[in-house]
Amino acid sequence: QVQLVESGGGLVQAGGSLRLSCTASRRIVGNVDMAWYRQAPGKQRELVVIISGGSTNYADSVKGRFTISRDYAKNTMYLQMNSLKAEDTAVYYCNYQIGSSVYWGQGTQVTVSS
Repeated sequence: QVQLVESGGGLVQAGGSLRLSCTASRRIVGNVDMAWYRQAPGKQRELVVIISGGSTNYADSVKGRFTISRDYAKNTMYLQMNSLKAEDTAVYYCNYQIGSSVYWGQGTQVTVSS
């Protein structure tokens, strides 16, 4: 079992930046896919970025603005979000897939005011 705890959400003006964090309850060894998703009100949850098999893939809507990174020593994954837009407003979730097991964080609200 792995617990994921997110932090870093908040209210920011358009054009601003936020950094989200996702800390795992234990060190993950082996193959793991790591991702950030988001869900806006009235919309389906969508993939923002995923690291899988050594490759990183971003949704077109965030390319060039968002960056995923990891600190293995802290068991933490980050999402740096720059040049935020009103349409980035959503609850952001981190996600780990380890084999057939999928783990989600509790979600953190990001609100971008225009």
